[in-house]
Amino acid sequence: GDSHGLRCKPQNDGDKEVFAMETFLWFALLVVFIWAEAATVNMVSAWFAIGSLASLITALLGGKMWLQVVIFLAVSGVMLALLRPVAKKYFTPKLTRTNVDALAGKTCLCVTAIDNLEGVGQVKIGDVEWSARSATGEPIPAGTEVKIDRVEGVKVYVTPVTVAVK
Repeated sequence: GDSHGLRCKPQNDGDKEVFAMETFLWFALLVVFIWAEAATVNMVSAWFAIGSLASLITALLGGKMWLQVVIFLAVSGVMLALLRPVAKKYFTPKLTRTNVDALAGKTCLCVTAIDNLEGVGQVKIGDVEWSARSATGEPIPAGTEVKIDRVEGVKVYVTPVTVAVK
């Protein structure tokens, strides 16, 4: 019988045409999923490429279409469930705060008194002086060690860490 979902060699031209269409379908899907994976590098479609490959092999071995679809879904699902967590762990980039974002939390020295109402104040970060504002709105005298809370545009918002050195 034919109850196991396998066919013998294509017997007539109709069978050969169906066989060619099925193998082309799985090959095309395999190429599309590999291309999508290469384009995204997010491990999104690798599982489906593997499922397509399994179904292509099933088609080449003479498996009926329903079996090819079941193989595709099963293999893709199993690969997704088993390997995605592992892949996510190894392929997710570690985000490192850079440039301006890395300033938040650092301490620096207030070099010009900070007064939000007058719109004045500067701090020195490394060798560079930045416009500064008080994060609390309270004036901060020059000579005060301050902590950078956030950066907005070209201004840093700071809070005092120590009292000004007179």
